Amino acid sequence: MSESPRSSASLRQLLAHKDGQLREIAAQLKRELFGIDAIIDRVIDSVRAWYLMPELVSRPVIVCLWGLTGTGKTQLVRRLAQLLGFYDRFVEVQMDGFSNGAGFRGAQSISGMLAESGVREGEPGILALDEFQRFRTIDGKRGEMRVERYQDVWALLSDGRLPPALSLMGDIESSIAEAAYDAERAERPEDGAARLRFKLRSWEAQELRRNLKLDEPLLEIMAWTPEQIHDRLQAFRESGQQRWETDYSRLLIFVCGNLDEMYEDLATSVDDCDSDADVFHALTGQLSVIDVKQALNRRFKPEQVARLGNEHVVYPSLSRRAYEQLIEQGCSRYAREAEERCQLRFELDASVREQVYANAVFPAQGTRPLFSSLHAILGAGLSKAALWAIEQGAEPGDRVRLSANGRELCAQWASRAQAIAAPFEISRLRQRNNADFRALLAVHEAGHGLVHALLFGRAPQEIKIHVASFEGGYNAYSSRKVWSRRNLRDSICTSLAGRAAELLVFGPELSSSGAESDLRKATETAARMLRHLGHGPRIGRCDVASDSEENFCTDVESSNASIEALLQAEHVRATGLLHAHRQALLALVDELIEQGQVGPARFAAVVQLPLERPEDALDPYARHLAQFRQAQPAQAPGKQRLVRGHSVGGGVRHATPAKALPSA
Repeated sequence: MSESPRSSASLRQLLAHKDGQLREIAAQLKRELFGIDAIIDRVIDSVRAWYLMPELVSRPVIVCLWGLTGTGKTQLVRRLAQLLGFYDRFVEVQMDGFSNGAGFRGAQSISGMLAESGVREGEPGILALDEFQRFRTIDGKRGEMRVERYQDVWALLSDGRLPPALSLMGDIESSIAEAAYDAERAERPEDGAARLRFKLRSWEAQELRRNLKLDEPLLEIMAWTPEQIHDRLQAFRESGQQRWETDYSRLLIFVCGNLDEMYEDLATSVDDCDSDADVFHALTGQLSVIDVKQALNRRFKPEQVARLGNEHVVYPSLSRRAYEQLIEQGCSRYAREAEERCQLRFELDASVREQVYANAVFPAQGTRPLFSSLHAILGAGLSKAALWAIEQGAEPGDRVRLSANGRELCAQWASRAQAIAAPFEISRLRQRNNADFRALLAVHEAGHGLVHALLFGRAPQEIKIHVASFEGGYNAYSSRKVWSRRNLRDSICTSLAGRAAELLVFGPELSSSGAESDLRKATETAARMLRHLGHGPRIGRCDVASDSEENFCTDVESSNASIEALLQAEHVRATGLLHAHRQALLALVDELIEQGQVGPARFAAVVQLPLERPEDALDPYARHLAQFRQAQPAQAPGKQRLVRGHSVGGGVRHATPAKALPSA
């Protein structure tokens, strides 16, 4: 029977109202959480059907959030649960196995924790499985790991219907039998008649009540006799398991974690305070569901990865603007709290926010270093500034201005000023006061950057010589999907361009030791070209060990001379390019000495070269394919004779046009 027009209209009105609530929730989340607007939209879209019409949901909705530490995954889930009105039906489990009641029997299973929460069977609820990467089930060699806690999570992720814990029921029944036997044999010495009384422990009574779906109070169950418990267990077995399943099929499950394998060396650069936040944001933003599944396959069995579904949301690292918004918010909060405590009005100069960013932002570590640095810089700095101003005679309502110069904070009240120590260690490390060292770094890094731009048609993602992490500078380049033989030669030329620039500008006697890692990288690329990729005059032989990743080249002598010749040729080419673009090189050197760094837009303006090749550009393979088609002589159908080739590996046969076969 179809619904009446009135009921249909009511349903549409209800759906429209709830959809409007979702839009308001999304807007609220975007106001509170900076830099993840696209993530918020994706998550809201993923939960829309579950929220609008939960009665149509027949299995859990699973949304996986992956990202580096401190990017706001858990914060988003908690706040979303609160805004959706599910704060009383929200369960968060730390999947490391040591949180949320470790040591209690009920915390050994997800179902036990759900049973003790406000989530009711068969009704919507929200479950967050945090730090999921620590719940790995296979080791680095794909051996199975022993995992004792939360084993029911896989059944929960599958269809949300959990079978009763029959093994636990058996344990309880065994303990009943043993206790009853001991009670029969034990007698009190005083009267020789009284027997020891059996009593269920609290956790046993809880598990019995949950698995058998009993309505009796816990205290009453704990007072049952062994015969009563045995009768209940017998009735449970005879009733059939299907009707005793626990139904959590309408859960919204968030799986949150860090998958460092996705980020390769980027994720492990925890000491990297020098990477540009926007560059790191762009790199991490290129990750996809394929990267997620590849990383998961290194931690879990294939069937377990499949149960996580395909709704994988990858958090990129925060952009520079997101960090700036967080800093602006934090500075305002600290200034407001300081004013409430001491009744002085604090004005924070833009230089304070700049120095907070310079000393607190580590893109690979998320927001945690930022918040701790904000407290260290402003929590103590504002207190010291207020105390100084009051000692100087400041009255409630007076304005105190705070600025920063990279070494310390400076408080100003009336016409007086006071320097205040601040933890600006990163800024101090970045300052290169030695003019000779700055000149050397600028020439070396400018050589790399300019040759890369000339050969690859695009500017480096960033060049820096004011580096805190190590004594030196660096260039960062965009990655490539495919490396052709020409690309590899260009990469070798780029690696050798730093040394070439030093020789060109300073001469052989002043060329530095800074090219050691460049020479190693260039040699590694050349060896890989000629020995493993078949880009030389011959194909070198590689033996593959039991591990397919361990390749050992057994034919090194014949390729050594070719490698050396290739390195020499590319060094000459780098020198020629730099000499031909001498003015662009010097302009780039001046920019680095003055600013300490240069980004893509500024690079193009300084060197004045046509750098318009897109980031994902490859060599023109499609054009060459079209040219190859046009160059082939036309043949009439049926005139092409095929020659059967040799069978390879016992299976594949290759058919080749006779005219294309080389002569013997």
